[in-house]
Amino acid sequence: MFYLQMSDHDSSASTSQIGDFDEDTNGDTNSELEVDRDDGHEKKDVSNSSGFSSSLRAVIRIRQKYQAMKKRRQDLALSLTAAGTQTGAPIRTSPKIFTFDPLNASVHSSLESTIHQRKKRKRKKRVLFPNSGGCRVPPKERSSRAKYSLYLLLAIVFLQVYNAIENLDDHVLKYDLEGLEKTLRREVFGQQGAVEGLMSHLQEYLSTYVHNKPLVVSLHGPSGVGKSLLGRLLAGHFRSVVGEALVLQYYVLHHCPQEANALHCAQNLSALISHTMEQAEEEEKIPLLIFDEVEYMHQDILDALLQLVATKKSNEYLNAIYLFLSNLGHEQITKHLLHNSSSISATASGHGHLIKELTPILRNTLDGLHPLWAEADILPLGLLEKVHVMECFLEEITREGFYPDNANIERLSGEIEYYPIVGGHEYSQTGCKQVVAKVNLL
Repeated sequence: MFYLQMSDHDSSASTSQIGDFDEDTNGDTNSELEVDRDDGHEKKDVSNSSGFSSSLRAVIRIRQKYQAMKKRRQDLALSLTAAGTQTGAPIRTSPKIFTFDPLNASVHSSLESTIHQRKKRKRKKRVLFPNSGGCRVPPKERSSRAKYSLYLLLAIVFLQVYNAIENLDDHVLKYDLEGLEKTLRREVFGQQGAVEGLMSHLQEYLSTYVHNKPLVVSLHGPSGVGKSLLGRLLAGHFRSVVGEALVLQYYVLHHCPQEANALHCAQNLSALISHTMEQAEEEEKIPLLIFDEVEYMHQDILDALLQLVATKKSNEYLNAIYLFLSNLGHEQITKHLLHNSSSISATASGHGHLIKELTPILRNTLDGLHPLWAEADILPLGLLEKVHVMECFLEEITREGFYPDNANIERLSGEIEYYPIVGGHEYSQTGCKQVVAKVNLL
């Protein structure tokens, strides 16, 4: 408060001093102007030359008076500045008056510093980051939202694929193909290649939900080599998985013994298959349709099956497994085995090589019989050797509860008819077809 009072007092004093100074200067100026006016009145009659010199002298006097006034004001401003610094009062400066006088060095330097500071302030608003060297403010890395969205999308796709794989594994486990393969290898003798080929088709087909065609597999081989046994084992396994209603076993000689009723049989079979397909679609399962003794099947029934297999009616007709069992082409199989038995190995690779050789031979024979075989995957079954017949006797004797005597088994297997030994292989002419009848005679 004291500081404010002092400053007000000093400012009023300086103002009064400046006012007195202005009054004195104005008084002097007015008196001088009055004297000039008097002199002018007295010298009106002077010639033109004397009037020009008097006006020039007046201009000179005015300039001198202006210089004197300017000096007084500068002295007064210096005295006020000294008094303000001693008392702590704010410094008052004289108003800036435009003159034609050149700027001194101090004023010029102050102006340059002011301009430089203004430019500096403007530059501070812009943040420049040089290519090399340090920065006052390090640049912030801007993270794009698109990158996180992409990561999220990849995570979702990964989870979807993982769930699909898990569901497919569950789908395969539901049909218990491993258990089925073990059963077939244990019960079916001498047909390792056919069993591997059949399981490969089932594994590939049942590992997906969406199919563009049904699975059609046709097993061909001579009598007694295990075709009907394979069909019974498959039917029993699928009944335990999908249910009794979704497994169809069709025996031509039993369901349609007379050829005169072939057309009626074909219509009934088509209706039965359609009903099975609709039920399987409702339960989201894949049915199994087994047709045995296909070599006795009439042309009308084959045509009806071709319409169901080849025609893409709807989705339920695509999700099905057809298994045909026939001895069509058994002559070609027997002939090939007897002529090439020396090059046939008893290992799994040997059976696979045999199937690769027999498949094109059977394909050429079956394609000329009916168009249905063009839609099927052909799997040939080879002849059984004596060692396989002995395994059949051992299995049947054990099942019937008899003691498995090796001498008795060799005796029974010796009663079977065989082809001549070729290349160390002794093939049975009837396979294991007579085994059950001979064991029943014990």
